[in-house]
Amino acid sequence: MASAKSEILARIRTAQKSAKLPEFVNAPRNYVVSGTADAEQLRELLIDRLEDYKADVHVCAEADQASTVVGILEQRQCRTVRFAPGMDAQLFDAFAGDAAADDASVDPRELDSVDAVITESTVSCAQTGTIVLESGETNGRRALTLIPDRHVCIVRSSDIVFGVPEMVARINPERPATLVSGPSATSDIELSRVEGVHGPRDLIVVIVK
Repeated sequence: MASAKSEILARIRTAQKSAKLPEFVNAPRNYVVSGTADAEQLRELLIDRLEDYKADVHVCAEADQASTVVGILEQRQCRTVRFAPGMDAQLFDAFAGDAAADDASVDPRELDSVDAVITESTVSCAQTGTIVLESGETNGRRALTLIPDRHVCIVRSSDIVFGVPEMVARINPERPATLVSGPSATSDIELSRVEGVHGPRDLIVVIVK
């Protein structure tokens, strides 16, 4: 007895033959890039999307990056933080707590006890409010941003694009990537929202102009 899948595929092949179409068709990949390229408009659109997803967003100049990050950590009374190993450790010179680079040899389960983690990002899609983290030195290993309950993510204005095709074009297909659209949240069949199931429930985004 043929499966439903086999029957569907058979019907498709029959329809293709009737229309005198080849059995295999190469799908076009010439994506059309649309939307604004203005840096300020892209930044405002991304902020709007992130805030709609209940992320906390801060905007600062490059010179104020360290004070902004340390201020966020102190405001939330963070005392133990881990940051991606490729980040500049001087960013945390004014931090009164324990800030140390993540070590990939450390059991990922130990990350559950830190107050916050800090990473940079690879690219962000303003249209969907999506931030891409590529596993690596400045974005950290995947466990660094999936296990802790609070993630401070640095996004640079030069890395904000409008649409998904532009975002995908910047992703290295040879590296594991995590796509983040707001804090982790899910809903059950009764639409009761539960946060923090698949990752941090507290997402703080620092957009550097």
